[in-house]
Amino acid sequence: MFVRQQKGLTFDDVLLVPRRSSIRSRGDVDVSTWLTRQLRLAIPVLSANMDTVTEWRMAVSMARSGGLGVLHRFMTVEQQARQVARVKRAQGLMVENPYTIAAQATIAQAEKLMDQHDVGGLIVVDEQNRLVGLITRRDILLAPEALQQVAQVMTPADHIVSAAPSVTSAEARAILYEHRLEKLPVVDREGAVVGLITSRDVVRVEQHLPASTDSRGRLLVGAAIGVGSAELARAEALLEAGADLLVLDIAHGHADHCIDMVKMVRQNFPSAQIVAGNVATAEGARDLAEAGADAIKVGIGPGSICTTRIVTGFGVPQLTAIQDAVQGLQEAGLTIPVIADGGIKTSGDMVKALAAGASVVMIGGLFAGCEEAPGSPVLRDGQKVKVVRGMASLGAAIGRRAAEKTDDESAEEQEDWDKVVPEGVEAVVPYRGEVAEILHQLVGGLRSGLSYGGAHTLEELQRTAEFIEITSAGVRESGSHDVRRI
Repeated sequence: MFVRQQKGLTFDDVLLVPRRSSIRSRGDVDVSTWLTRQLRLAIPVLSANMDTVTEWRMAVSMARSGGLGVLHRFMTVEQQARQVARVKRAQGLMVENPYTIAAQATIAQAEKLMDQHDVGGLIVVDEQNRLVGLITRRDILLAPEALQQVAQVMTPADHIVSAAPSVTSAEARAILYEHRLEKLPVVDREGAVVGLITSRDVVRVEQHLPASTDSRGRLLVGAAIGVGSAELARAEALLEAGADLLVLDIAHGHADHCIDMVKMVRQNFPSAQIVAGNVATAEGARDLAEAGADAIKVGIGPGSICTTRIVTGFGVPQLTAIQDAVQGLQEAGLTIPVIADGGIKTSGDMVKALAAGASVVMIGGLFAGCEEAPGSPVLRDGQKVKVVRGMASLGAAIGRRAAEKTDDESAEEQEDWDKVVPEGVEAVVPYRGEVAEILHQLVGGLRSGLSYGGAHTLEELQRTAEFIEITSAGVRESGSHDVRRI
């Protein structure tokens, strides 16, 4: 038996010691960070790849706020790839490969296609993908029953203003305003459709300056994959759909099959950005980095709805786990980012995680109550709440099995759920409104934290941070006390 002589600490066990500061305003600090060695974020926050936290709506809002959402994997490959594509189409100066329809199609087919893709119009093309016309919901809203074909109600090409692929945002804005247009097809010299610019996209690009975007102005999005050779097909589909980041989703990342999966993904997709984890030790972080990971996710059991430490007895308090992982990577000469996954309850916890060496934090439970999280709020005891569950909970296991069930499996087949050993719980959290509001508070607290530390950047905070261990009395003193809150 070996007992480590190191005391394990988590966020509530410590405070950061204030330093002399030359910072006059919270706006004077830079909270941008590297998520991987190629992806940079305006704010150091990810939404967790949990089925009660991140689907396409959350991912869109996270990226528009400067962070990034990681889509959970508990859906079919096709569904997850469609969600990736939906995020990539949500913003950008030009929508590439816009939805099209033939002039010979029926109005009913056009309406069905618009509903399916949740768009307000379709570009009408011929067999060579050349621009023939444009049809919108307005064109079909009051169309007489005698008109059956798209060609009968569309705006023909000779009445459509278009732009060349080289058009800039300013030029597109000017064209849209001059002609009072909502949609601007982009065509090449041969008349083939290569994209579509809408007035809404131009406004969004200009309004969301700190947004996390790729080289083509599209929102960044991550997607989770499992461990196993069969998951390579999922990875391929997600990358083809435009995923900027693959996150290996496994509770215990310091395992041979996880390390082997990192190597397989790296070998099959050399340019993919890979996040691997979760680990809680220097050795775990180092082994995954040496296998080819671009960032390491740290956290065994710190999440609010995770019971791994109670069920298994294993884990490391989160602050110590972050420090150990960062130190292990540095000693091995591996300068890759660490993601602190779990245990973030307040902006102060985020500041401590970043000061300990993490480049980014991943948040689940705090975001589960947001409007963009999957599911609708319900009333309980007069208060709006939303459901959150750990991905190792019984409910998540049932949902995962339902998503993976194939059509040829017997409908009468029964699972022996008594044999499942959950490592998470299902719970409710208060409804918290839009995630942008939560992020505003978190990042505002982070900016204040940097000013108390006299740091202009996260890197400077990490170089100069000094922690002091506190007692339970210090914890009580840190919150409001001896007053009645109103």
